[in-house]
This record gives sequence, C-alpha cells and structure tokens, in this order.
Amino acid sequence: MGAYAFGAVAYGVKDAGFGTFLLLFYNQVVGLPSATVGLVVMMALLIDAFVDPMVGFFSDRTRTRWGRRHPWMYASALPIMVGWVLLWNPPESLSQPATLGWLFLTAVLVRTAVSCYEVPSVALTPELSSDYDERTRIMAWRYLFGWAGGLTMLVSAYLYFLAPTPAFANGLLNRDGYVGYALLGALLMGSAILMSGWGTHREIPNLPNPPIVAQSLRDSFRELGQTVRNRAFAILMLAGLCAYTVQGISYAMSTYLYTYVWGFRGIVFVYATVALFGGVLVAFVAAPRIGRRVSKPSAAATAVVAGASFNIAPYALRLLHVLPEVGTATLLPVLLCFFVVATACNVTAFILGASMMADVVEDSEAKTGRRSEGVFFAGSFFVQKCTSGIGIFLAGAILAVAGFPEKATPGQVPVATIDRLTLTYGIAYLTIAGLAAFCFTRFPFGRREHEARLARLGAEALTDSH
Repeated sequence: MGAYAFGAVAYGVKDAGFGTFLLLFYNQVVGLPSATVGLVVMMALLIDAFVDPMVGFFSDRTRTRWGRRHPWMYASALPIMVGWVLLWNPPESLSQPATLGWLFLTAVLVRTAVSCYEVPSVALTPELSSDYDERTRIMAWRYLFGWAGGLTMLVSAYLYFLAPTPAFANGLLNRDGYVGYALLGALLMGSAILMSGWGTHREIPNLPNPPIVAQSLRDSFRELGQTVRNRAFAILMLAGLCAYTVQGISYAMSTYLYTYVWGFRGIVFVYATVALFGGVLVAFVAAPRIGRRVSKPSAAATAVVAGASFNIAPYALRLLHVLPEVGTATLLPVLLCFFVVATACNVTAFILGASMMADVVEDSEAKTGRRSEGVFFAGSFFVQKCTSGIGIFLAGAILAVAGFPEKATPGQVPVATIDRLTLTYGIAYLTIAGLAAFCFTRFPFGRREHEARLARLGAEALTDSH
C-alpha cells in the first residue's frame, strides 16, 4: 500500500508546480501576458485529449513478463525529469513568441510523460482490490502522498528556493530560484516513480491479465468508443472536469491572492501550506469513513458545495469589511481555519470521486465483457489535468478581467483592482463548483448495485470455468 501510494508523489509535484507557480513564473517573472500564458497551457490539453486515452488503451493491451502497467511506469521516469527541468529554464535570449513555443512544447512533454506513468499506475487500483470500501482507502492513501509531494515542494520553495532575499523582497520573482526548484522536483518525481514500481513489482503475478483478441485498428477504436460511452463514466468525467477546474483556478490564483490580497510574506506561506496539508490529513481520515456510512455520490456532492463555500467565504467577508484588517495578528488564524476546512472538503470529494471511478470498471465489464481500467483512469486523469489547463486559462482570464498589472508590487495594487479580482474569482469558483456537485448527484449506482454486480460477475466466471 505504501509503495503503491508513494508513486503519487510524482503527480503531486507536477500538479503543485503547474497549478501554483507556472502562471506566476511565466507572467510575473518571464514577463508574458497572463491571458496568453493561460491559453498556451490550455492548448496543451488538446494533445492530452488524444494521449491520455491512448496510453490507457494500450496499457490495457500490453502483455509483458512485467505485466500490463509496470513497463509504462518505469519508462516514464527519465522523460518526466528532463521535461520538468526544461520547463522552468526557458532561455532568456528567446523572443516572446519563441518563449511561448518553449512553454507549449515542454508542458506537452511533461504532461505526456506524467500520463505514461500516472494512467497505468492509478489503473492498478481496481486491479488490487474489488472491495467497495477498500478502494476508497487506497485512493485516500494516494491522495495523501500526492498532496504530501506537492506541499513538500511548496514548503521547499517558500523556505529556500523562492525565499525573500536582499535583491528580491518578493522571492517568488527570483528567476534563479526556479533552477534549484526544478532540479529538486525532477529528482523527487523520478525517485517516487521508480520506488513505486519496484515496491509493487512482486504483485504483478497476482494482477488481472485478461486475454487479448486479435483485431484491426478500426475494431480497436470501435471498442474504445463503446467503452467510454458508459453513462457512469460520462457523469464522473463531467463532475471531475468541473471539480478539478475549480481546484485549478484556486491553485493558479493562490500566489496572487496570498500575496496581493492577504499580504503574505516569507514564513507565512509555509503556515498556509501546513494548513492545506492539515486539511488533507482530515480528508485522509474522513473520506473512507464517510464512504462506508453514506452514499459516495451524495457525499461527494455535499463535500464540493461545502469546500466551495469555505474557500470563498474569506473573500466575501473581506468585501463586507467583516474580517480583521490585513496585517493584523488575528487575520492569519482566521484564514488558516478556512483553508483547513475547505481543503478537507475538496480532497474528500476527490477521493470519493476516484473511488467511484474504480467502481465503474465492473459496471463496464458487466456490459461489455471487457476490463478497461486504463481507459477509464485515462479519462479521470485527463480531467485532473484540467487543473493546470482550463484552470490556469480561467485564472489568466480572471486576472485580465480584473485589470491586474504585470510585475505588480505587493501593497501598491489599487484596492478597486483587488476587489474586482476577488469578486470575479468568487463568482467563477462558485458557479463551476455548483455544476460539479450537480453532476455527482446524477451518478447512477451505489454500494448495493456494485456488490450485486460483483456477485453476478463471479457467478459467470465460475460457470465459464466449468
């Protein structure tokens, strides 16, 4: 369990970097327009839309002495490390269009390589266990390690790589600091991938290895289309698209909001990061227990609504002049409490949603006669990438609508601009989160249907064996 979950550190590092620093780096440090950076990152999703399902489909059909998933996992480590270093080190001599091209190509390289690891890796979840509740526990462990990896990089950045210096009062604008940040992230991702692969290698003989029927490429694509038309899968894709998009907006906006709205500096960023991880720990404990006692779909919908409410509440209270003034000692504890609860609710929703995606595998198997873990989790992983695609694009649009200046100095941005920023952010966040909650409520089955389906599939397998 530990080795399997530890691999999620790689995605956590990538997700935190893309979501928290990428827009800030290319906008405020490199000097590209925020809306253009967001558009370029979102355009990379067009490549992912083809890459992710192909990785899932072909990993389902891979047959080697190392099983279906592990060859993909091992092969992804080096490309991820190289791509990550290149992403944060664009040559300063490049023109603005060339720098945008560098961003696009390196973002595609990183996300494609991450797909080649994460899709086969997370597809192991329904293969390791068919138990309705244990799947939630497995996903809780993956989310715990994923967030731990991402937040470790955030703390490292705030305390060391991007800490304030005499030359840079706002260390987040120190271009040289991103060099060390990139190297550490590359090493951490590569190590997590290889250790996870090695730690789960002995399970390969115990994993499902269904036979492959020889077929033409056209038949393969027809089979893929039949698989993804599953209603439960489509609903989870829509719910995940909305839920991860609001997380993407929150990630991309966090450094702007922390710095320019709340006046965070230096060690305060670390306090905020610790608060986020506190919320993750709450979700790690709460999500499996909630999944055992309450319907996963309704619990996920409730968690999304609660998370959105607690996330936006501080900004609404600020506009109403209810919160303590910026710079006062009482403001930070109040904000951290909101951050803990909002993160706990949001991560609980993600864990439950991922567990529901694992349950879709048997639903599809009952209807098509095929196990397609790779395809389903490729779809799930694609919507997670919307965190750094559509989320960053919308964050860039929010900054543009608010008229937020490039290379802005904290404390010198007009209050009217800050108010427009927080109001636009709040409206966008609540609207998309509401759509996510609605989609979760439309999920078509729960525990009873899942267990009946497992019993039916088991009876069919027993009949076939005789």
